[in-house]
Amino acid sequence: MGQRPLLFANDNGGTMGAADKFDNATDKLGGQAKETVGKVTGDKERETEGKVDQGKADAKDFGDKIKDKVEDAKDSVKGAVEGLKGDGKN
Repeated sequence: MGQRPLLFANDNGGTMGAADKFDNATDKLGGQAKETVGKVTGDKERETEGKVDQGKADAKDFGDKIKDKVEDAKDSVKGAVEGLKGDGKN
């Protein structure tokens, strides 16, 4: 997939969020459809491709969740450091 429009970018220029979740869900549904068609038609290759597509979508979703957790932790640490500095922003 290509680069997402800027309106989906986060503060750091990344592309986490709704667009990624949508893409992952779309990929997973596509994989499920491909798997089902493979099962119905007896096409084992297509069925396997569908399972692989679903696995890729799950992996991307997991990666996005990890990125979100890292960003949250980074923001928490940054806030704690700023609080310790007492820089007058509170």
